[in-house]
Amino acid sequence: MKLVECVPNFSEGRDTQLINEIVRDIASVEGIRVLDTDPGVDTNRTVVTFVGEPEAVFEGAFQGIRSASQRIDMRHHTGAHARLGATDVCPFVPVTGVTVDECIDLAKRLGERVARELGIPVYLYEKAASRPERRNLADIRSGEYEGLAEKLEDPDWAPDFGEAVFNERSGATVIGVREFLIAYNINLNTRDRKLAHDIALDIREKGRARRDENGKIIRDNEGKIVRTPGLLQECKAVGWYMETFDCAQVSINLTNYHVTPVHKAFETVVEEAAKRGLRVTGSELVGLIPLEAILEAGDYYLKRQGKPTGYPEKERIRMAVQSLGLSELSPFEPEKKIIEYCVQNPEEETLAGMKIRDFADLLSIDTPAPGGGSVSALAGALAAGLASMVAHLTVGKKGYEDVRERMLVLPAEAQKLKDKLLSAIDEDTRAFNAVMDAYRLPKKSEEQQKIRKKAIEEMMKQACRIPLNVMELSYQALRLCKETEEKGNKNSQSDAEVGVLMAQAAMQGAALNVRINLKGLEDQSFQDEMNTAVSILLKKMEKESGTNE
Repeated sequence: MKLVECVPNFSEGRDTQLINEIVRDIASVEGIRVLDTDPGVDTNRTVVTFVGEPEAVFEGAFQGIRSASQRIDMRHHTGAHARLGATDVCPFVPVTGVTVDECIDLAKRLGERVARELGIPVYLYEKAASRPERRNLADIRSGEYEGLAEKLEDPDWAPDFGEAVFNERSGATVIGVREFLIAYNINLNTRDRKLAHDIALDIREKGRARRDENGKIIRDNEGKIVRTPGLLQECKAVGWYMETFDCAQVSINLTNYHVTPVHKAFETVVEEAAKRGLRVTGSELVGLIPLEAILEAGDYYLKRQGKPTGYPEKERIRMAVQSLGLSELSPFEPEKKIIEYCVQNPEEETLAGMKIRDFADLLSIDTPAPGGGSVSALAGALAAGLASMVAHLTVGKKGYEDVRERMLVLPAEAQKLKDKLLSAIDEDTRAFNAVMDAYRLPKKSEEQQKIRKKAIEEMMKQACRIPLNVMELSYQALRLCKETEEKGNKNSQSDAEVGVLMAQAAMQGAALNVRINLKGLEDQSFQDEMNTAVSILLKKMEKESGTNE
């Protein structure tokens, strides 16, 4: 899954109907999930958060900017927050399976389209900036809307896209790319705001002002404050007292969790609190967190306990929540706090999510799907699960010290295979249904027949690729099962051997599915390629496990 977040800021926070119309236009794009709409009356500004696949988010962002340009007249706008236009700023944020460079491409394409179709000057900022002096949003915003006409006359402030012509109604828009910002508060066993802020000064990247022996702030020759750098990069922090919770907190914004992850911020505050005679009692996430960030925290605490990180996703999340005390102030609900979980459709029932009995019952009735392909994927997932189990049961056992390091990392490999194979259970059935849909296409005219024939060919090819992928994944699971059979806990050897058998069944079953789906295809080179791949994998299976095809 590729997931991009977009957080446009619109210069209207008081007219509820107008705001709803803009959000409606964004949400009208297929594949968009609006997560939050946060209007501010004093700032006269609304922040909308939505996510989706890259191209859907690109289109949603454009529709939001266009809607705002039609509904907001900047000539009549006032508000406490700095702003440059009807859509003031529109950042793209990579979340899952998407790189910063891919988001930069989205930002540039959006900027070009906004300028061309809407006549709005566009500046690029942060990671998409065209030059260093434009990275900082505050620098681009300087002068705000009221000073924009004069700013556009300065060649140094020519927009990145569009003409340097003042658009009175819409102003200008700033588009860019930034990392996911995690808003994170750490709770202390004190009401003393000063103590919390003292910790914040030591940990934030900006650090604290240096003082002389008399307590006076030291300045350099240019009059700038000399600072002692903080302990954490990409970290902004302040200390405050929260009357609602009757405790002081170190309130943190992590601007790049890849540089300073949540667990590092937490542990650093724990250390700094101890120096001041304080204890950290827990923490809270304000807003959402990427799945990767919460899993990293869970893995960190598993490693500290000397355990493998190869646990199911749910258990790794539980470990993070418990270790960070994320439920101290209110229950931590993953489906509401983890961004990837928020975009899942709760009404969409998957085969992999069914109870065993329900899946077996569905399998047993007079419907062609799910069938052998989904069962093969399930067999592969079970093999990977057994490999992980045996490795877990080996770690820490006497007599297996020489394989401990390998058994610590093997479960994580097995869990990844297990999850991919579980996904393939549904992928196989969806592929079969797509083939059936292609066969149902109209075929009255010659043109319709051509379209139908091409669709059937393409869908059948996809129905071959999925079981081939199941074979490849199951072969990797087979190797892990053989490894745990040979090196793992001998009391669990039979479990590893069952895993070997399940992996073999998965590969052989998937091979049957590839071959039967190849029948009837006109593309002979594709048939040859797939048949060769199947034969190679089956021979590798024989070599690994000593079985015959």
